[in-house]
Amino acid sequence: MSRVEQPSRRTLLAAAVVAAAAAGGAIPATAQAAPAAGTGGAATGPGRAAPRRPVDYHAWTTFRDWRQGAAQGVRPVAGARPGVVIGAPAGTADYTDPHTGTTAAWEYATWTSPVHRLAVPSTEVIASWNAHTPSGTWIQVELRGTYSDGTDTPWYVMGRWTADDGEQDIRRTSVDDQSDGRSSIWTDTFSIDDASTGLRLTSYRLRLTLHRRPGTRSTPTVWRLGAMGSDIPDRFTVPASTPRHAGELRVPRYSQEIHKGQYPEYDNGGEAWCSPTSSQMIIEYWGGRLTEEQLAWVDPSYADPQICHAARYTYDNQYEGCGNWPFNAAYAATFKGIQGVVTRLGSLTDLETLIAAGIPVITSQSFLEEELTGSGYGTSGHLMTVIGFTADGDVIANDPASDDNDAVRRVYKRREWENIWLRTKRYNASGKVASGTGGVCYLYFPAHPSPRQRKALASVGVR
Repeated sequence: MSRVEQPSRRTLLAAAVVAAAAAGGAIPATAQAAPAAGTGGAATGPGRAAPRRPVDYHAWTTFRDWRQGAAQGVRPVAGARPGVVIGAPAGTADYTDPHTGTTAAWEYATWTSPVHRLAVPSTEVIASWNAHTPSGTWIQVELRGTYSDGTDTPWYVMGRWTADDGEQDIRRTSVDDQSDGRSSIWTDTFSIDDASTGLRLTSYRLRLTLHRRPGTRSTPTVWRLGAMGSDIPDRFTVPASTPRHAGELRVPRYSQEIHKGQYPEYDNGGEAWCSPTSSQMIIEYWGGRLTEEQLAWVDPSYADPQICHAARYTYDNQYEGCGNWPFNAAYAATFKGIQGVVTRLGSLTDLETLIAAGIPVITSQSFLEEELTGSGYGTSGHLMTVIGFTADGDVIANDPASDDNDAVRRVYKRREWENIWLRTKRYNASGKVASGTGGVCYLYFPAHPSPRQRKALASVGVR
């Protein structure tokens, strides 16, 4: 159904396989260490400490945030969506695109975040960002963390991203073979190699490098830069939750299956397009639309050309698939008025809170056919869009793994769906232990959420 759980990435997270030696960054490390920020803590209730969420999502989004970082050649900009842009470039460096073989010079500038001390010492971290990258510009996002023993990771590349893929740009890509023998990068996920040792990541900084063609005035603009750290315990089952909300959002329905064989250069066509198909559903729910000019490259005989477009513009050339989580969130944020983040939720109660505030959620799960009644398939990794809950608490999902658009709306049994989404361990079709995604989701929401939406997002740790 999807490449999200292919053996080159998350299946191996559970096996704690140590990768090869770390790969170096494309651009010289010019930014200096930023000062440490304050520590985070768990919320408390009357008379006792509240249970600590096993997830810490943190982002830099405000004008004040952008002024607090260590800047070399960038400047913060105010406005309705504050961000950071190239001011006077810090220098010029060559970059050889591994997917085209082309070497080109790029002006660059860097912004390095303050240290964020994780409220949850983490085994995994996933970065995500929202940016505008005009033709001839691109960005690189890196992470450097501190382990619980006080030593540091190298600077890891979490993604090289551009909204476009024309002749003026690089190829959008993750970077393989990054490891220091204690942690590794699996496409878009930082992971401790052996969590059983007790080693954790206790803090991190993110470094943002903005690039443009020399001599031009174009610049990327980055509005949101953040990361989700988590320490989800190994579990084959999770406790059952009690239904709290019934209701359904009117989200467009699109099937990935009607695109079988279309544009096989993007991960063998529509059969693997669950992630961009799900993304496009919610983008359109929030009013995002593509123009005829943007869709002119798509064969006019194809239905729903916007799905082909979403696949092309979320495609990760190294991963050779459209399931890169932060690339999908970044794609969603290219549409006016939309933000996108990658995080983890802890329960169906979290989902119900978001649905009640009008926010649908894209979830990642893997399962055998018999584990999800009515699915009609099994998968090692698949994305679907949760749009509501029945009066009995069952999950209403727009499942793109459906024969046609009319069949996309599904109702799945609450207990079954809850378990396949939140578990971190499972048995695959061969009876072997494999990994589960532990509540990973994409959240797309307005650039300026309503008070009710802000409250719902804050309740799941997103601000």
